Amino acid sequence: MKVTKTVEETRAIVKAWKKEGLTIGLVPTMGYLHEGHASLIRKCREQNDKVVVSVFVNPTQFGPNEDLASYPRDFDRDSALCQTLGADLIFHPEPEDMYTDACAYVNIDTLSQNLCGRTRPTHFKGVCTVVCKLFHIISPDRAYFGQKDAQQLAIIRKMVQDLNFDIAIIGCPIVREADGLAKSSRNTYLTAQERQAALCLSRAIRKGQEIIKKGISAKTVLQEMRDIIEAEPLAKIDYVCMTDALTMQDVEQADRDVLVAVAVFIGKTRLIDNFSYEVSL
Repeated sequence: MKVTKTVEETRAIVKAWKKEGLTIGLVPTMGYLHEGHASLIRKCREQNDKVVVSVFVNPTQFGPNEDLASYPRDFDRDSALCQTLGADLIFHPEPEDMYTDACAYVNIDTLSQNLCGRTRPTHFKGVCTVVCKLFHIISPDRAYFGQKDAQQLAIIRKMVQDLNFDIAIIGCPIVREADGLAKSSRNTYLTAQERQAALCLSRAIRKGQEIIKKGISAKTVLQEMRDIIEAEPLAKIDYVCMTDALTMQDVEQADRDVLVAVAVFIGKTRLIDNFSYEVSL
């Protein structure tokens, strides 16, 4: 397994692979890898000749007073995991390698204005920009993203469609702890008491999955989920929403494919979770 720091070295390796006719998969990450990331790398390994994992804490997707400086980092651990999982290359640039007097950014309308975009208005501009850059640098045949970040996944799919990238976007299922908590790098911020309190998210998700099949209104589904979260003293709701799965706009009824998503502060840590409901099911 190779580790590269620069765009030039990374491109040279990828070009050599492409000359050999090899397929390339990309798993973009911000590092501090967990089993959720591992599931993406495994899927990528199954479907491609070469596996590239990017490990880059992207500064442009953090807003003022967010956790850029304290975001967990452990590259040695990440590298060892990638080696074990059979990755061929880790692209691990510094911010100055990715952004040098940058003036050009990529933004997306509509899909970025709801859910996480309400309280993090510049977040998806940073996400789209860095993912675009990674796509141009690595030119993968397929790229892998977790469904825990469902709005991000929908936005990237739309960006790829609108900007005519010849890349297949593969969404992979949420990976959970044994007690139901969705795997997240930010779980490491939680104290023992907060870790227990955080289970209100997965309890609310399970409740929503149970009752949405009854054909009741979005208002009723979301209120029952809110009641579970609000019963936890350490929890503060950012949002509990039901949206159209494609447009990310709020809906009043699950009469189409929908995303039901929550964002909750447990103490100072913001956690997200979701489930999808397809009317065809």
